[in-house]
Amino acid sequence: MGDLEIRPAVAADVPAVVAMLADDPLGALRESPDDLTPYLAALERLAADPNQHLVVAERDGRVVGTLQLTIIPGLSRKGATRSVIEGVRVHADERGSGLGTRFIEWAVERSRSEGCQLVQLTSDATRTDAHRFYERLGFTASHVGFKLQL
Repeated sequence: MGDLEIRPAVAADVPAVVAMLADDPLGALRESPDDLTPYLAALERLAADPNQHLVVAERDGRVVGTLQLTIIPGLSRKGATRSVIEGVRVHADERGSGLGTRFIEWAVERSRSEGCQLVQLTSDATRTDAHRFYERLGFTASHVGFKLQL
């Protein structure tokens, strides 16, 4: 396996990122790889916000993973800054290679360097394999999450 680079996502990465987002039963229902317009607009908004880090993992010139890290300053927990990890995807060819672990370790280290005291993430209730993965990396299922579709 070639060297792995974790770097900020650019417009040329969007087709590969969207393909990974759509490559599972949940993503297949909510993503639209045939129309990249909304994704490119979202990338522009993310790139303009210094608290947003949309990154890709690239190996041998090919995008093989993605995640978004959001830094959130706050008042609770004595003014703690926290981060949220979202949209973690690893290309099917790379699953089991250790890329997911390396990605989460990158996000935790980046969170530390940004002064965060807490890293959090959510995972769909049906993703039991992902839950085991996050628990193995030291995350605990400490809260119940709620969402409201708008």
